[in-house]
Amino acid sequence: MIYRALIIDDESKARNALRSLLEKHCTDRVEVIGEADCVQKGLEAVQSLKPDLVFLDVQMPDGTGFDLLEQLPEVNFKLIFASAFDKFAIQAFKFSALDYLLKPVEAEYLIEACSKLEETDRFKELNKKLEILMSNKNSFEKIALPTLDGIIFVKIKEIIRCESDNNYTGIFLKSGEKIMVSRTLKEYDDMLTPFNFFRIHKSHLINLSFLNRYKKGEGGFVIMEDGAELEVSRRRKEEFLAAIQNI
Repeated sequence: MIYRALIIDDESKARNALRSLLEKHCTDRVEVIGEADCVQKGLEAVQSLKPDLVFLDVQMPDGTGFDLLEQLPEVNFKLIFASAFDKFAIQAFKFSALDYLLKPVEAEYLIEACSKLEETDRFKELNKKLEILMSNKNSFEKIALPTLDGIIFVKIKEIIRCESDNNYTGIFLKSGEKIMVSRTLKEYDDMLTPFNFFRIHKSHLINLSFLNRYKKGEGGFVIMEDGAELEVSRRRKEEFLAAIQNI
């Protein structure tokens, strides 16, 4: 399938660079059918051209890509965000499991994103991801967990702990449910540490809000509210003990 693509970005240089990369590397998957340089023109282009795929900038003079999406009754096209480095925006994409490219866009990552187009979301799932993205615009409350069967959306405050299982991660919830996620523990460490989580061991990331007890030892052990007893690594012990002083 050749995806009819619309590029929405306020910088002509960025639009030209993306178009050039697509024409050089992705003609077997993507055909650019239009461009727009702001939210309003982007909205009009989406409605008139009815693209299969939109490359959407985050920050534009008359608003954000999020503002554009909020004005649509539903998103019925594939979507890839393109953003200059913005820590909050990138975190929001990770939490919602949405695809994004950092500007200036590199050919390697563009090719990878385009190669995944046929694997990516059913529109119902995509709209749910966007709902999570929008709800996290001002503060992070929910996270999208990609599993073998689809995406599960949970509240961050409901996660007790995360446990490494090679290239997968077990997510243990307050409800007692365990969700196996097709991402590494390191990715969740990067995402969740700012939200009162702590990596106590190479295999364990815990929500300090659910810490029940600490047992002394070489590194020691923690007992969580779900009854799990987990080892604290020696090299993380000092930092961990400092962190729990502030609970």
